[in-house]
Amino acid sequence: MKAKLNIGLVGVGRMGLAYARYLASRVPGATLYAVADVRAEAAEAVRAECGAAKAYSDFHDLVGDPAVDAVVVMTPTKLHQAVVLAAAHARKPIFCEKPLALSLDAAQAMQAAVAQSGVFFQLGFMRRFDAGYAAAKRQIEAGVIGRPCVFKSTSKDKERPSVDYLRPENSGGLFIDMGIHDFDLARWFIGEVASVYSTGGVLAYPEMQGIGDWDNAISNLRFRNGCIGVVTLSRNGVYGYGIHTEIVGTEGTLQIGYDRETPVRVLKRDVISHDTIPGFYERFEHAYIAQLQDFVRNLTEGRPPPITLEDGIAAQKVALAATQSAQEDRIVPVA
Repeated sequence: MKAKLNIGLVGVGRMGLAYARYLASRVPGATLYAVADVRAEAAEAVRAECGAAKAYSDFHDLVGDPAVDAVVVMTPTKLHQAVVLAAAHARKPIFCEKPLALSLDAAQAMQAAVAQSGVFFQLGFMRRFDAGYAAAKRQIEAGVIGRPCVFKSTSKDKERPSVDYLRPENSGGLFIDMGIHDFDLARWFIGEVASVYSTGGVLAYPEMQGIGDWDNAISNLRFRNGCIGVVTLSRNGVYGYGIHTEIVGTEGTLQIGYDRETPVRVLKRDVISHDTIPGFYERFEHAYIAQLQDFVRNLTEGRPPPITLEDGIAAQKVALAATQSAQEDRIVPVA
């Protein structure tokens, strides 16, 4: 593998644009060589801004470009499968944003293609690269809180995305689109999930009625090792973007997360205030960059991926079971 890799980025939406900027300037060992998007003008604009050599409107052309050493997939989730299959067929190493796909069948087709080609594949669960979550993982492994027994995680968006995006046929639904991060953390910190019991409702945004999804939901988890957990999801955090996790152990507790963006407090008569975190860019920018840097180092140094396609399928199974549970109001085993 070359010392400096030519990266081809597929998808230049809101996250794809951020990744293009990171790859162009903040990932040593990588060059943003090409970008692709069905919106040709968007691809060309990102190419010009980031100094990439090529812009394509068809991802097949990017994947087939012999100068592209590795492919980063940042398309909408429903398009992940097509890009991953093409990259696997071309035997190009792949970084794919979460979640893998909208359906388990699509995820398993991706798994089969990657296995058949033997190509390197790394999945993008960026919270594992956040300084706080990474430190908590090290402390748990060091026995700081004894044996973990309860997992609690909360994810809150400041406000909802567009209603069109929220439709399950586009986003996968609340548990797949948002909860997938929390379910991955649950597995990472505690172990495999045995069953879930979920409930959800359209409580804040009446315009979501009838689209087949919820703006708020809760999942109770039972792990195979006997531990328990709860995941709370909300599209209407209102005050700001809120990501928090707590792991309760036999000898202590770890709490991960914060709500203040800048280290400034305003103290006035009868009130103490501070700002809040605007969104996921601000909260996890360093984690996004760290995982891309890790991807490139893994390729150049011949290291295995820390987050695999199998991790993505396992988290997806939990999210799909959580969705089914909320729809049917019953405990659902995780396949």
